[in-house]
Amino acid sequence: MNTSKTLRNLLQGDKSLIVPGVHDPMSAKIFEDSGFPVLFTGGFSLSASTLGVPDIGLLTMSENIERVKRVTSTINVPLIADMDTGYGNPINVIRTVQECINVGVAGIILEDQSWPKKCGHMEGKTVISLEEHVEKIKAAVYARGDSDLVIIARTDSRATHSFDEAIKRGKTLEKSGADVIFIEAPQSVEEIRAIGKEIQAPLLINLIEGGKTPTLSISELESLGYKIILYPLSSIFATAYSMQQLATHIKSTGTTKGYNDLLSFKDFESVVDLQKYKDLDAKFLS
Repeated sequence: MNTSKTLRNLLQGDKSLIVPGVHDPMSAKIFEDSGFPVLFTGGFSLSASTLGVPDIGLLTMSENIERVKRVTSTINVPLIADMDTGYGNPINVIRTVQECINVGVAGIILEDQSWPKKCGHMEGKTVISLEEHVEKIKAAVYARGDSDLVIIARTDSRATHSFDEAIKRGKTLEKSGADVIFIEAPQSVEEIRAIGKEIQAPLLINLIEGGKTPTLSISELESLGYKIILYPLSSIFATAYSMQQLATHIKSTGTTKGYNDLLSFKDFESVVDLQKYKDLDAKFLS
């Protein structure tokens, strides 16, 4: 299945894609089973779930690819993978792109932060020059060949320079061959609207609970050209909150009795598709 082609077809449709972030195969299965046509893995969630650390450039390319591979091998829908800065210069970007294609990624995000990078909604970021980032995007376009991989060019220059600089970079990155433009962390409704008016390419907006970016209605975002409406951290925030609540309950009571926010044993069997393996067992081992 060519999930990159599927993603391209979805981006050409009339409707925006609401894309949730996932951080492991189980969370990916849950969101796929809920009907989402595209999923996302990001450096923030993978840093936390793989290493238990914040998104400050500690996750390596090989660790990222390994986790992404586990997700793509579990799902049938396209996956957009955050590949941070591409992990080096244009030559490193070429290898990163090739590794993504090899593990079945449908689209990648490449940003213009300096290394070590940080979460786009954190303070203290720095960025490389526009010229350097253009060369990285051109390298990614070269490396994808005929694979249909969707390349999403991200700029963090709104925080480091100015909104005008972010618009300038977005327009230049579009001309460099990027399929989608992602201006990270606009800080007002007016900026969100201005991005939609100034940049003609398909756009991605990154909506983080407690982050720097306000939200608009889905219909208005759609009308402004935001084809990908990303909720990258909602699932891992929900996961962490649920585990904290459970930990507090067990620590204070010594039991799970009275704690009702749990799946049943039977319901969890459905999450991991136990019946599929029972059927295979019956077919080949009976």
